[in-house]
Amino acid sequence: MSDETHLPTPFLVGERCYLRPLEKNDLRYIRRWANDPEMRGLTGDVLPMDEAAAKRFWDNLEGDKSRIWFAVVIKENDHVIGEAGLLRMFHPWRTTDLTLIIGEKDVWGMGYGSEAIYLLLDYAFGSLGFHRVAVGVIGFNHRALRFYEKIGFEREGLQRDGYYYNHVFHDFIMMSMLENEFRAIYKEKLAPKA
Repeated sequence: MSDETHLPTPFLVGERCYLRPLEKNDLRYIRRWANDPEMRGLTGDVLPMDEAAAKRFWDNLEGDKSRIWFAVVIKENDHVIGEAGLLRMFHPWRTTDLTLIIGEKDVWGMGYGSEAIYLLLDYAFGSLGFHRVAVGVIGFNHRALRFYEKIGFEREGLQRDGYYYNHVFHDFIMMSMLENEFRAIYKEKLAPKA
C-alpha cells in the first residue's frame, strides 16, 4: 500500500528501489529525519527544521541549478525511505558532491543505500558527464565510512576538527570517486544486456 496520495514517476530505477524527483509533499519525511537526534549527529544538521525552515529548504532547492534532489523509494510499496542528491555541481570542472541519507532506520543494512548510490553515480557519470564525485563523512560515522569505501570511494583528505558535535570536535573525512574508477568497479552492471 502506498503512503502517497499519488505516485510520481520514477526517474532512476533499480531492482528494489528507485529515485524520483523530490516533491513538496516529501518535506514531511525530511523534517522528521532532520529533527531525529541520532540522524542529526550523523548528518551535521544542528538547527531544528520546523515548517518554515522546510519551506525555505524547498524554495532554495527549486531555485538552485547547482543541485538535483531525489526521494529514495522502495519499488515494492512506493515507501519513501531516504533522500539523495548531487550538489555543488560545477560543470566546467566536471565535479560534484553527493549526498545520501536513508532516513528510515528500519531499512538500514538492507542494501537500499547501495542500490540508490549506484543509481546516483551512474546518473552523475553516465548522463551528466561528471568526472569526479565527492562526499564528506563525519569521522565518527564508521558505518558511513565503511559504506562509501565498499562502494569504491577513496579517502583523499581530512579536515582536522572540522565538525563540532555534542561538545566535542571531530575530524571530517573527504572521499571521492572518479569516472574511470566507477566504470572499472561497475563494468558488469554497465555492460549492455543481451
